[in-house]
Amino acid sequence: MTSLTAQQRTDVLARQLMQAERNPSITLMPTAGHSQAAQLEAPTFSIALPEKLTPDGPWSVYRSATSPFQLVSTYPPPADHVRTLHDNVEYAAGKFPHMPYLGTRKRDDKGRLGAYQWMTYAQAADVRTAIGSGLLQLGMAPKAAVGVYSVNCRDWVLFDTALHAYAMVSVPLYDTLGPDAVEFISNHAELACVGVAAAVLPTLLTVLPRCPTIRLLVVWGATGPLPEPPAGANCRIMTLDAVEQLGRRHPRAHIPPKPSDIATLCYTSGTTGTPKGAVLTHGNLIANAAGTATLLVDSTPGDRHLSYLPLAHIYERVNVVLLTYLGNAIGFYSGNVQELLDDVVTLKPQIFCSVPRLWNRIYDRVMLTVQTGSPLARGLFERAYAHKKACLARGDPVGGRWGKLYDRLVFSKIRAKLGGELKYMISGASPISEEVMNFLRICFGATVLEGYGMTEAACTISTTRAEDLTTGHVGAPNPAVEIKLVDLPEMGYTSRDTPYPRGEICVRGPCVFAGYYKDEVQTREVLDSDGWLHTGDVGAWLEGGRLKIIDRKKNIFKLAQGEYIAPEKIENTYTRSPMVAQAFVYGDSLRSQLVAIVVPDPEVLLPWAKERGISGSLPELCANPHVRDAVHKSMQEQAREAQLRGFEQVHAITLFPELFSAKARFQEDLDAMYAELPHTV
Repeated sequence: MTSLTAQQRTDVLARQLMQAERNPSITLMPTAGHSQAAQLEAPTFSIALPEKLTPDGPWSVYRSATSPFQLVSTYPPPADHVRTLHDNVEYAAGKFPHMPYLGTRKRDDKGRLGAYQWMTYAQAADVRTAIGSGLLQLGMAPKAAVGVYSVNCRDWVLFDTALHAYAMVSVPLYDTLGPDAVEFISNHAELACVGVAAAVLPTLLTVLPRCPTIRLLVVWGATGPLPEPPAGANCRIMTLDAVEQLGRRHPRAHIPPKPSDIATLCYTSGTTGTPKGAVLTHGNLIANAAGTATLLVDSTPGDRHLSYLPLAHIYERVNVVLLTYLGNAIGFYSGNVQELLDDVVTLKPQIFCSVPRLWNRIYDRVMLTVQTGSPLARGLFERAYAHKKACLARGDPVGGRWGKLYDRLVFSKIRAKLGGELKYMISGASPISEEVMNFLRICFGATVLEGYGMTEAACTISTTRAEDLTTGHVGAPNPAVEIKLVDLPEMGYTSRDTPYPRGEICVRGPCVFAGYYKDEVQTREVLDSDGWLHTGDVGAWLEGGRLKIIDRKKNIFKLAQGEYIAPEKIENTYTRSPMVAQAFVYGDSLRSQLVAIVVPDPEVLLPWAKERGISGSLPELCANPHVRDAVHKSMQEQAREAQLRGFEQVHAITLFPELFSAKARFQEDLDAMYAELPHTV
C-alpha cells in the first residue's frame, strides 16, 4: 500500500467513503502505520470524492486533505463540546482566565495615545454576564434581535458576548451606515434594543421615531449627559455602565443558546438595493472558526491581533470568535484610520488580518522609499529582494545564510513598521496580486495566507496553506466545507475542461447559512435543495486541489463595438489608486464607453482636501466636481500604469461615500453619466 501513487491513494479514499455512505457500520481507517494526511503525497491539499455517478462520470466534490472523511463542525478535544458562541467564551475564560483579552488605548489631556490597557478573559466574562443580566432586567428576552451600531471597540465585543450569553440575536450595523439603511435594518430585523456608540448616536436618533420596535438604546463612549429620546419614540436611553451596574444588582443565570439557534443576522447589500439579512446560527460560526483553527498551528495563547476591519463584517467577526478560542489578545485600533500604523507599532501584533487595499498601500510606500533612497541602499535592497525571491520560488522562504543576513540588514527595518513580531499575515475580501503576496513573504518573514469566503458561508470557504508558497489561487477548502464546480455551458466552463476542471463554485457544510431573513425568494436563488450554496463565482481546480477564482457568473458584458469586458480586472486596477477604496465598473451594450461608481478612501481623501482648503464631510466632498476630477485623474494614472486598453478605461465616474455591492441602487447615476457623455458607437 505504501507504494501507491497519490492518485491511487485518492481513489482508495474515495471508494472507502462511498462504501461508508452505503454502510454506516463501516469504520474508515487509514492504512496501518500511516495517518490519513501522510497517505496523500504533498503537494495534495484537497482531494476529489464522487458525490454521485452521472452519465458523464463521477460528480467530484473536493474536501480538505486534512479532513476527507468528515467535515469539521467544532474544535478538537478538549474543546469539542464548544458548539455556540457562548460556549466559546466560557471555554476561553475557563482556560485563559488571567490572559489579556481585550485591549484599548486611551488619550491623555493633550490627545496623545498611550499604551494598550488590557481586560483579562475572566474580567471580560464577568462584565459580559453583568451586561446581559441588566438587559434581562430591562425587559429584553431570549431570541430578541438586538443591534450593535459602533466602530470596533472593547464595548462592542462585551455587548455582543452578553447577547449570546442570554440567547439573544446580534444584528451588527456598520458604523458608516446612513439613516436610510439604519432605519431599514432596524425595522426589518424588528430590533428591540440597540447598543450604540456615542459617535453615531445622532444618526440613530433621527430615525428612532420611525422604528417602533426599539425600546432601549445602550450607549458607550459618551463624554457628557445623554440626550432625551426624540418626540414620537417610545424608547429609553441608558449608558452601558448603567446597564452593567443594574445587572450586578440583579444577577441572572446564563440562558445558553442551542447550536441551531440564530446567533446573528448579517446584513449585506442586495441586487435590489435593499440590504439582505444572512441568517447565521451558532453552529455555523463555530464550524467556520474551527475549520480555520486547523491552519494556525503556530499560534500561541497571548498572541496579539489588531482589530480594525469592521466587526459588522463576517471576516472580522469570525476572526474574533477564532482568536477567543485560541486565547489570543485582541487590541482595538484607536478609531482613526490615519493613526492605524501607530496602533500597529504600539501593539506589535503577531497576527494581522487585512485586505489587499492595505497590503497594496504598504507595498507602494516601501517601494517608493526604496526608489527615493540612496543608490547604495537601493542596490542593497534590490539584491536582497532578488535573492529571497529566487529562494521563495524554490520553496525556501528563509533563503539560507544569506537570507538571514539580509533579514537583519535590510528587512528588519521594514518589519518594524508593523511591529516586528508578525507570525501570520492574512489577506481576504478581494484578490491580492502575486507581486504583493511575494513582497509580504519576502519583507516580513511571516506566514502569509490568502482566504476566499462570503457571509453566506459564515466566512472562510478556502485558504492557502502555510507550506504552499505558490501564488495565484485561494488554496484548498476550509475543513468545514466541501466544494464542487457546477458546469456553466453558456459561459464555456465545465467540469470536463482540461487541463483544469472549471465551473461555478458551490459550497456545502455545517457553516453554510440558513437563508436570508424574511426572504424565501432570494434564499432559493442561492441555496438548492441539496444544501449547496451557489456563490456566483467561477473557479478552476489547479494541481494539488488548489482553487483559483477565474471569473464571476454573468459578469462579462459586451460594449457596442463588440469588445468583451471583464469588469473585476478593471476594478482591481483602479483600486490600486490611493484615493480609491472601491470601484464598480459598468458598461452598456448600446454604448462604447465604461462608467464607474467610486467610493473614495477617506484616509487619503480627507487629508488631501484639507491640504487644499476644500472643506466638507465625506458626502459633501463626493458631490464636489473638483474632488471627482482629482479622483478620476488618479484612476487614469493607474490605468496607464496597468496598460489598460482604451475601451477598458472608464470615461466618467460618480463618487459615493459608503461601501456598496448593489448595481440597481445606482441605475439613475449610471444613466446620468451616460447622458453627459457623447453618444458614440
